[in-house]
Amino acid sequence: MALGNINIDEALEKARQELEQEENLSPALKASIELLILIVSLLSQQLGLNSNNSSKPPSADPNREKKSRAKGNRKPGGQLGHDGKTLEPFADPDVVENLEIDRRTLPRGDYRDDGFEARQVVDIDISLVVTEYRAQVLIDEAGQRYIAEFPDKVNRPVQYGDSIKAHSVYLSQFQLLPYNRIVDYFNDQLGIPLSEGSIYNFNVEASELVGSTGAGRLIKQRLQESELLHVDETSINIGGQRHWLHVASNLQWTWFYPHKQRGGEAMEEAGLLPLFRGILCHDHWKPYYVFAACLHALCNAHHLRELERAWEQDGQAWAKAMQDLLIKINDAVKDAGGVLPEGGIEDYKQAYRAILDQGDIACPPPDEGLRKPGQRGRLKRSKSRNLLERLRSYESDVLRFMENKAVPFTNNQGENDIRMTKVHQKISGCFRSMKGAEIFCGVRSYISSCRKQGVSATESLTCLFAGSLPVIFE
Repeated sequence: MALGNINIDEALEKARQELEQEENLSPALKASIELLILIVSLLSQQLGLNSNNSSKPPSADPNREKKSRAKGNRKPGGQLGHDGKTLEPFADPDVVENLEIDRRTLPRGDYRDDGFEARQVVDIDISLVVTEYRAQVLIDEAGQRYIAEFPDKVNRPVQYGDSIKAHSVYLSQFQLLPYNRIVDYFNDQLGIPLSEGSIYNFNVEASELVGSTGAGRLIKQRLQESELLHVDETSINIGGQRHWLHVASNLQWTWFYPHKQRGGEAMEEAGLLPLFRGILCHDHWKPYYVFAACLHALCNAHHLRELERAWEQDGQAWAKAMQDLLIKINDAVKDAGGVLPEGGIEDYKQAYRAILDQGDIACPPPDEGLRKPGQRGRLKRSKSRNLLERLRSYESDVLRFMENKAVPFTNNQGENDIRMTKVHQKISGCFRSMKGAEIFCGVRSYISSCRKQGVSATESLTCLFAGSLPVIFE
């Protein structure tokens, strides 16, 4: 890697050679210099990392430039065949205003009525609706009072209705607005004196309803029974401490789970993966391989980035060849309709193995002769060597996407589902307690699952508070 006019790799190698040749250095000074060389080497590797060759997001790329797109031949606006979102006239307008011609502005003559020309203005009227229930009271001859029954859930002199609760949870758990901004919205726009404590109580009620109505149980059950499952995890801040949020999802269902641990303990406690028997798609986080009752498929977007790093920073030509091969296989799978014919599968496997054989020459394993007396365990390998050995050991999981139509090339589904939790962290900073994280995960799992199947967040929350789940849960 080069920094300005300095080739860092060559400079470090030269320093190592000179250090080996110097015989008059004390052991302590020599160890200190070796440590400094190691630190410089690690830091130089970090300088070359970006979103194309590591897990860093594009926003972290230094001096990133917006890629310009070539100018196309299409005209501005909606294209031919595009469905569009044109505002259509409403058949039953709420308010009709008849406009009459001022006949004084017309030339003299006789005129007859020929109907009207209509134009509509679509607007909103935000208003507070208060419903008062008046229960009849009767008193018998003995003075005993009898009161008519109030509707279910109407149990206080004054209380908030289900629509306000659903609207508040929508803003908090779906739009991710902080409590104080929701308070301002209800006060300014609706004239409702809502408190932060009420908003929290609404979220608690929504979370409890996800459990009591069976929605959470059904989501987990559908995921366990599915053919393919995407899993991922990301760090979250709970009360100033790092915890982990786990996700399991597919095209129809989503389940979030917070835990203080990242590995197998959390996955076992969540209770979803131990009963899964389909194909588990992930980014090769080792604890996932504890679940041996299912097949595994690895995310090739991660492989492409790691191969890019091996090519750019370590000069591994085999890594570039493997990157090109994986992209080529993915294109071939798309052209073939999702799965390759048997002959094509075998050809690509042979090409895959041939590239790894080339890698063994360019990036060999460490020489066992370098093992120090008494040293035990596996000798340290470079990142490129570790990647090569992983690609060889998990060949079936890497290439499963070309043999099974249900398996995608990447784990993007899981990563997309978990992304909004990072947005929540940016807005709110952290969860104040594990209880708050559990509320968010439960409600968010329910809303995400509904939206994936065509039920809007507003409709799903309205149904939840009304006690009748959408038809997707039947």
